[in-house]
Amino acid sequence: MPEKAVYKRVLLKLSGESLAGEDKFGINLEVLRSYAQEVKKAVDLGVQIGLVVGGGNIFRGISEAAREMDRVSADYMGMLATVINSMALQNALENSGLDTRVQTAIPMNQIAEPFIRRRAQRHLEKGRVVIFAAGTGNPYFTTDTAAVLRAIEIEAEVILKGTRVDGVYNADPEKDPTATKYDELSYMKVVKDGLKVMDTTAITLSMDNRLPILVFNMDKENNLKRVLLGDPIGTKVRG
Repeated sequence: MPEKAVYKRVLLKLSGESLAGEDKFGINLEVLRSYAQEVKKAVDLGVQIGLVVGGGNIFRGISEAAREMDRVSADYMGMLATVINSMALQNALENSGLDTRVQTAIPMNQIAEPFIRRRAQRHLEKGRVVIFAAGTGNPYFTTDTAAVLRAIEIEAEVILKGTRVDGVYNADPEKDPTATKYDELSYMKVVKDGLKVMDTTAITLSMDNRLPILVFNMDKENNLKRVLLGDPIGTKVRG
């Protein structure tokens, strides 16, 4: 009996830092290949996938210089970093045999399509992985907020936030061995307790649109596929 996914369309959010692997910044090719393989397993299940990746792995290397800049200029630099990561992911995904499109919130026609909602939806319907780059195209908004916004626009059923830990904890599990993992959380508890799921704007936007968020460990092999099959892993945030 073939495996059946519990979701038809999802938005996968990856941090830029995760692409650096064990390095402090830059792009780790092994991590890139691994993520591409995990996404391919998801597409093979028949799931339509939109993807948003941050830019911290590149921006961290120039953050000292950015400290001297105004916030708007620094934010635009961060958006450009997400475009670099998106192009790297696109290449890795296509090397894995997947059809992809990069759509950017800031027009740069020589390297990517501009974000057009209906076009993005058509790409997804045709089985292409669509990578949304350059955040929302506006300063003062994070890639977390961009991920929620794009998820709502493409009518995704859930945001899957791939991290380096297996869910949301009441403290940092990498620093505190007594940290306790939550299996499920409400949006309000995330905001009230200041839990590091996504920034407050992203959480409230998810809450207003009843869009669940599932936080899981992307670095563990087959975890993305397990989430899509409905296995009880990670932490689910909902109303």
